Amino acid sequence: MHTIIHAGLGAAVRDGLLAVNPADKADPPSAKSAASPEMHVWTADELRAFLDQRTQAGDELVIAWHLLVSTGMRRGEALALRWGDVDGSRLSVRRSATVIKHKGQGEEIIVGRPKSFKPRVIDLDPETVARLKAHKATQGTLALALARDDTYVLANLDGTVRHPERFSRKFVAALIAARKALGEDRLSTIRLHDLRHTHASLLLAAGVPVKVVSERLGHASAMITLGIYAHVMPGMQAEAAAKFGALLAGGAS
Repeated sequence: MHTIIHAGLGAAVRDGLLAVNPADKADPPSAKSAASPEMHVWTADELRAFLDQRTQAGDELVIAWHLLVSTGMRRGEALALRWGDVDGSRLSVRRSATVIKHKGQGEEIIVGRPKSFKPRVIDLDPETVARLKAHKATQGTLALALARDDTYVLANLDGTVRHPERFSRKFVAALIAARKALGEDRLSTIRLHDLRHTHASLLLAAGVPVKVVSERLGHASAMITLGIYAHVMPGMQAEAAAKFGALLAGGAS
């Protein structure tokens, strides 16, 4: 945040709009203290165990957990997804829900553009398509308005967008329940945002091109994806080296 603000105010100084850059007087955090929380991801087995357990438990938000991990969408993007954004086997990410807190005046949920500032299309696997159809049918039985194109896919019963932070707390509760039912040794603890990391890590480990994963995540470039998921790459590099060695051996014979 400091880097962006400092650059913006610096441009204002160059344009003669400001005499000095106010951000020069700020003490930005160190790179270490500003680092993102450590990433934790699930294996494919852990992911299946969690989704199966939540389905059997009748978790009303299992569709949300499945949608997040099968698309790599950010929390706000999933909460702001409308039925009109879902077209058969693909969906369009056009907006995101964010909580804005006003000092002394409470908070409000703003639905605006996604983090990348541009929409993107994500293809869906058959199971996700089937789950979405079933969820829409269930919502329609509760109230016809919940199945309209302009209604949020993960809406509250009154059709309003879910509160992002309360939504995250729902995941924490779901994870605690799943670990209790399955055994803590079968399911590690992760954050809601780690479902996005799990999506990317499993795809990269399966050999999906970085460019494709980057497009699904909505990153500005594949370099960003590489930087975040470098931990997945060593095994892929070794596999690539082994395949190339096999090609050379085959050619020599």
